[in-house]
Amino acid sequence: MLYYLFNYLDQIDLPGAGVFKYVSFRSGLAFLLSLIISTTIGRHIIDKLQQLQVGEVVRNLGLEGQMKKTGTPTMGGVIIIIAILLPTILCARLDNIYVWLMLFTTVWLGSLGFADDYIKVFKKNKEGLHGRFKIIAQVGLGFIVGMVLFLSPDVVIRENIEVKGAEDRVETVNFNPNETKSTKTTIPFLKNNNFDYTSLVEWTGKYKAEATWIVFVLMTILVVAAVSNGANLTDGLDGLAAGSSAIIGVALGILAYMSSHAEFASFLNIMFIPGAEELVIFMAAFIGATVGFLWYNAFPAQVFMGDTGSLTLGGIIAVFAIIIRKELLIPILCGIFLVESVSVMMQVAYFKYTKKKYGQGKRIFKMTPLHHHFQKPGMAGIEALLQKPYNIVPESKIVVRFWLIGIILAVVTIVTLKVR
Repeated sequence: MLYYLFNYLDQIDLPGAGVFKYVSFRSGLAFLLSLIISTTIGRHIIDKLQQLQVGEVVRNLGLEGQMKKTGTPTMGGVIIIIAILLPTILCARLDNIYVWLMLFTTVWLGSLGFADDYIKVFKKNKEGLHGRFKIIAQVGLGFIVGMVLFLSPDVVIRENIEVKGAEDRVETVNFNPNETKSTKTTIPFLKNNNFDYTSLVEWTGKYKAEATWIVFVLMTILVVAAVSNGANLTDGLDGLAAGSSAIIGVALGILAYMSSHAEFASFLNIMFIPGAEELVIFMAAFIGATVGFLWYNAFPAQVFMGDTGSLTLGGIIAVFAIIIRKELLIPILCGIFLVESVSVMMQVAYFKYTKKKYGQGKRIFKMTPLHHHFQKPGMAGIEALLQKPYNIVPESKIVVRFWLIGIILAVVTIVTLKVR
């Protein structure tokens, strides 16, 4: 909204109004606004949640300091959502299809998570919203996003074209002068960094174009469901999900900016995506909101984000990566989410297998998701293949170490585009 106001003021030659044309300025403003909003309203929302007795119900799983968390206000993801939406609406161009997709994703999954938390807290149902409804909502979001990217004429790219010289070395990267709709995406380690989903459906013949978009929509659904659930599982320690998401957000913001800047896109040999620069503003607000939320969520947490926050953060990351054609980088970038999810799947599968074969279920980890494995002491009758570390690792240390791993993965994600 402010973009249009300052654009008008610039037209009537108001000194300084033209600065609002620059994405860098608006991104910085969005970050500061989201940081201020999240820290300012955070205290008021926490007080209101305490008045409503919206406290976390904690099961005793034998983890150090776990029962002290009982009664801590939850549903704090509302803080993050507000701090993302307001700065984006104020600072971004609202005629951009990508911005609208991100706003829609935030509201959609925020509503889903809020419904889940509401049932847990006010209906006193520990299971929350039934799993099938969560899956339906996530699949629905993936389908809508995929179809919008398929149908909208504003969703186009300019493909990167390598210009090779002596010894088949790439001397420079140019871009196709024509903007085209495409199902190509960025993939690490390959020479031209491009992968076309069409290659998966060559056997469909004359229906290849339609089949390609079906595959693309299915991939969108898979990524949205996987990342949002991964973020949900990661939200188990104070500051873990919010901090990890902020780190991922920084990497995605850099990739979005480079994808929308011809010179930087040429340097990384990735496709040029017109309009993606407005996503940098959204991601700046995302980073500011998560960092501001950490003011209250860092150990010892004064508020938990609940599913209202975790599902929203995961969904935002997934849809953002899909829009900038970087979804195949998610296994690296979101490695923390991936490992947390895989640890749960491995634990459940191995327990069921051993129970069926030996009559007694055994475990791989002391406890899952993986971050809880480090909170359990080793030995002492625990049926787990992996006992180390034997001693309990303090919660704050686990979180910081996971953050450090997340930073390394974020750097590796960007570096992989130059390693071919």
